[in-house]
Amino acid sequence: MAWLYAEYIADELLRTGHLIPPGTIEFRAGRETLALTIYLSDSTDELSGIGVVSSLDEWLSLTTYDHPWETWVRERLAERTAAGRDSVAVGPDLELALASWRWLSGTEILAADLGGAIPWHQAADLGVDESEKVWMPAWQLGLPLGHLAIHLF
Repeated sequence: MAWLYAEYIADELLRTGHLIPPGTIEFRAGRETLALTIYLSDSTDELSGIGVVSSLDEWLSLTTYDHPWETWVRERLAERTAAGRDSVAVGPDLELALASWRWLSGTEILAADLGGAIPWHQAADLGVDESEKVWMPAWQLGLPLGHLAIHLF
């Protein structure tokens, strides 16, 4: 239930922010990225009694541009997988989180180059050129969407 609750919270944050139409691959990238952030930020793996308002600051800091989100996710998933093996069974919540991570890291989306794949000296005078598109893992698009959705909440 913890994963489904995290996914529900992520879905509501994105819908409330009206950033991207539901049903698009971009919306899914944002929802899955936010759900992983929410799920993995809870150390009890149960999301019991979670206070959304009190958690927003933590989720904002985890999704900021300079936070090593990908590394953080990999480490947290590895820790939970190891803990699950020690207790003989990996639960369904962790299985869903792992499936989400596989999708986020294995699916590439063509999107505006927000991260600077274009050399800085070419983009310095232009700012962000939204016509310049690059292929990126889904989580790289989902992360700023999730961050903005949290910020707008």
